Amino acid sequence: MDAELFPRARTEPAPGAAHLPDWLDPDRQRDLLAACRDWARPPAGLRTVHTPGGGTMTARQVCLGWHWYPYGYARTVVDGDGSPVKPFPRRLGDLAREAVRDAFGTTAPPYDIALINFYDGDARMGMHRDGDEKTDAPVVSLSLGDTCLFRFGNTETRTRPYTDVELRSGDLFVFGGPARLAYHGVPKVYPGTAPPELGLNGRLNITLRVGGL
Repeated sequence: MDAELFPRARTEPAPGAAHLPDWLDPDRQRDLLAACRDWARPPAGLRTVHTPGGGTMTARQVCLGWHWYPYGYARTVVDGDGSPVKPFPRRLGDLAREAVRDAFGTTAPPYDIALINFYDGDARMGMHRDGDEKTDAPVVSLSLGDTCLFRFGNTETRTRPYTDVELRSGDLFVFGGPARLAYHGVPKVYPGTAPPELGLNGRLNITLRVGGL
């Protein structure tokens, strides 16, 4: 992306949802990317997710703390190599609580789940809700690498009304309260838009949740 005359402003696409552009500075982005590369290594590493209906998610995923599979949580990679899930790092919990504080000015309970999705240029994510947790704590979403079109919808249907938000490397998106169970997805990734100095081809999305499990 070309440099812009004015910084991008914070927006609230829906009550309970906040987009904070450029929340992670370049140093924090590089540090988080290096950690994601370590977490993605086997065992319990990056995997392709298959849905019960026989579908395949185009974004690949690795989990920390609890292993998510469609549609539940386990302590082992039940739909992969069977290894114990990697522990949830304290640094991500601290990052999540900082994000909620910056987004809403409130405190959050301890976070214990990370879903890290890797998108290449052809990957997408259909409209879905993060509804397998037993808590209404806000979901924290961090973006690294290529820009994507993020579609944030409503709590009743996968269709309109929804708001399309451009998420770039370093952006933060948090949703909770009345937006906690809103449908959302990624209909498009824009290849080649990652900051060159980051050294990432593709997009990483780090989603942090409180499981209440």
